[in-house]
Amino acid sequence: MEETTQGQDRPLPWEAPDWLEMASRWIRAELERQGRTPAGEIELVHMRPWSAFARVPTTEGMVYFKATAPSLRFEAAFVQALSRWRPDCVPPLLAVDLGRGWLLTPDAGVTLRDLTRTPAQLEHWRRLLPLYAELQIELAPRVPELLALGVPDRRLSILPRLYDALLDDTENLRLDRPNGLTTDEHRRLLALRPRVAALCDRLTEYGLPETMTHEAVHDANVLARGNRYLCIDWSDSSVAHPFFTMLVTMRSVAHWLGLPENGPDLTRLRDLYLDPWTRFAPRERLLAAFPLACRLAMINRALSYYGVFGPLPERYKAESDGISGWLRDFLESDER
Repeated sequence: MEETTQGQDRPLPWEAPDWLEMASRWIRAELERQGRTPAGEIELVHMRPWSAFARVPTTEGMVYFKATAPSLRFEAAFVQALSRWRPDCVPPLLAVDLGRGWLLTPDAGVTLRDLTRTPAQLEHWRRLLPLYAELQIELAPRVPELLALGVPDRRLSILPRLYDALLDDTENLRLDRPNGLTTDEHRRLLALRPRVAALCDRLTEYGLPETMTHEAVHDANVLARGNRYLCIDWSDSSVAHPFFTMLVTMRSVAHWLGLPENGPDLTRLRDLYLDPWTRFAPRERLLAAFPLACRLAMINRALSYYGVFGPLPERYKAESDGISGWLRDFLESDER
């Protein structure tokens, strides 16, 4: 971000007047380098605090452009690495600009949400979740590389300190303001500091390897093509306890398919996800660790929103309850 008044007024790159023109030049140059011919205008689909996204029709099919917010530029390097390590898990990468956090990918399938919003979607999750767990296991030895790429470090050993720092930043918690915490909620969360440290210690005792955790594996972030599944939006990632990933997945499946979160369909998905982890611990220990991880995952999600909105001016913070909402969920989970 530029240290000027103009830069402060436009902290997101795509708010600059010449940004779309600059991005369009890069897109066209990369398409030409790939031997692809544009077949229409570049369509800017959305500009949000975390990313800008565009569709680019070409004679060889649709191409997608993504620009990440400065705080999330690690996604470009992370996806580039994933395309080397496990190209079967991410869309093909046509071009990447690591410095600006730009990604260019071809059409790689339809999202599960667009494919079906009925319980028939469950079959896709039954196939996908064990594969995703295997990916996490495979990437566990690469934690130093993931951290070097800039993937946020939310390992259990430092999560209590991150929780403390978040609660100390009362400006970003927006106490007693719209989309913020109340003073009473903040007081109760402060009182839970020892509890958070104890939960992290308990979860550590189960001995599961910390690894890549995509925090938003839901039906709009999974592409299906034939028998293959590809994950997108890797900016929603951290190095953390692997089970953190299942908080949003379970909630999303229950919400979009109208299923009870503790019902047999969701229980089956949980068990299928846990199957590959039985090489590290007996199933009964995995089942004991799972609810602990889902509770701490709420703090992890609050930290992810904090990473996006914390550096931004007040006008952005006022539009999101991501930090306060996830902290409130954690508070309520402790009281149940």
